[in-house]
Amino acid sequence: MATESSTVPPPLRIVICPWLAFGHMLPYLELAERLASRGHRVSYVSTPRNLARLPPRRHAVDLVALQLPRVEGLPEGAESTNDVPGDRLELLWEAFDGLAAPFTEFLSAACAGDEVSRPDWILVDTFHHWAPAVAVEHRVPCAMLQPSAATIAACACGARDRTDPAAASIFEHLTTVEEPPAGMPRYEWDGDAALFTHVGTSGMSIARRITLTLEGCAITAMRSCPEWELHAFSHAAALLGKPLLPLGLLPPSPDGGRGAGMNRDDATVRWLDAQPPKSVVYVALGSEVPLRVELVHELAHGLELAGTRFLWALRKPRGVPDADVLPPGFLERTHGLGMVTTSWVPQNTILAHGAVGAFLTHCGRNSLTEGLLYGHPLIMLPIFADQGPNARLMAGRKI
Repeated sequence: MATESSTVPPPLRIVICPWLAFGHMLPYLELAERLASRGHRVSYVSTPRNLARLPPRRHAVDLVALQLPRVEGLPEGAESTNDVPGDRLELLWEAFDGLAAPFTEFLSAACAGDEVSRPDWILVDTFHHWAPAVAVEHRVPCAMLQPSAATIAACACGARDRTDPAAASIFEHLTTVEEPPAGMPRYEWDGDAALFTHVGTSGMSIARRITLTLEGCAITAMRSCPEWELHAFSHAAALLGKPLLPLGLLPPSPDGGRGAGMNRDDATVRWLDAQPPKSVVYVALGSEVPLRVELVHELAHGLELAGTRFLWALRKPRGVPDADVLPPGFLERTHGLGMVTTSWVPQNTILAHGAVGAFLTHCGRNSLTEGLLYGHPLIMLPIFADQGPNARLMAGRKI
């Protein structure tokens, strides 16, 4: 008869490689910590500056720094999408592709050691098209992490001309589809098609990156689950052509976030401390959404007319003088009623605060998950990429 200890599988050595955007890095850091809490050895791979900006970790995760190659025109110290203007994003793609060489060195060294250091699995984000080939060379299985909702993949897959053997990508077919999927506005579909199929100076579209990554991986793992997207999840699983594992929504810790105690002295938290319970609308449109000054002014006028208390984490539109970002006199007229900050804010701590009663959001995946975690009513203002489908998914569930 086998003993209890003999039936427990040994811990795995897992390598996680997120894309260079905090909307990807943070949920996959959450995944890394959850795996580490179960006894697995996890290496989390990114660049030095990105790793230095991660929040404190609750569980032991090995941080592996790969030096981002220099690319002419890329701002000094730029290692994430937060650091790069939209018109220079292609330069970050070029630098990202240069990580293939240091990643190969890292994996070669890990596989050259003993069985303890050799990875059992490599989990790569959707854009790491160069990683699966390196994994295959070292006989390490590779899985593709998908940060988006199943609705996104199912929508793109479902519109594909499946009679065309050349249409192997879940996204590369977008520009050939005459009509968008049911429920998706034409302008949104056209915008996504342009985003995913554009080939810039890096020489490769986002669609092609996803396709090559998917083809090289043994399985896919999606930040969703059948309980949340029953029909879309099963549809995406069939159309992706690979086994699909649910990761769940990967919400952050419900205690107000890592290092929540350290955030108590933040100016925004102190301001919230002085407000009545459930009285404040928290307004945040993400760190990467391209904002027009006209939209900022419309939001400001709406908040002023509503007369409600608000905390606005405002990311200033690029190229706009500080004096022109907000309507003239807005700060004076709303003094005592609201707070506007252009600095970094501890969003998880803010959403956990008892003074917050609603969340006006751009419907980014992380923000929606955090809003759900704390049970706030959502005021949804999707702007680009997957935000429209995310908003419709939430509306369909009457959230």
